[in-house]
Amino acid sequence: MARILIIEDDLDFVESLRLPLESRGHQVEVAESGKVGLQKVKEFEPDLIILDVMMETDTEGFHVAYQLRNPDPSSEYAKYSDIPIIMLTAISQKTKMAFDPKKDEDFLPVDEFIEKPVRPDVLLEKVEKLLKEKGKA
Repeated sequence: MARILIIEDDLDFVESLRLPLESRGHQVEVAESGKVGLQKVKEFEPDLIILDVMMETDTEGFHVAYQLRNPDPSSEYAKYSDIPIIMLTAISQKTKMAFDPKKDEDFLPVDEFIEKPVRPDVLLEKVEKLLKEKGKA
């Protein structure tokens, strides 16, 4: 199945994501910060990334997404720019802002958003959809 990298600093929450993914046969790797996540992208070469917004800083996930989607072909992450990214967020609960990947693509270059807390069925549905679109399912 697919190789999935979870970049999230709440290890209890990571387990709630890992279990349904592994039950579907996916190989899961975890990074506890954006910096470690970017390194693991190079080492693990995931088929899909699940990325939290707020980690060491309130916007760390945004910065990781920008680095991975950098259009510059000389970027150290250029070869990973087409990996689907699902962004996990509790921002709309805290700020009343809502994100839409279609409208906010330039601002937030990710493929899907999932509000926390994450329902396993919603997570699996979005993961399978993106993997299928990328020919990885």
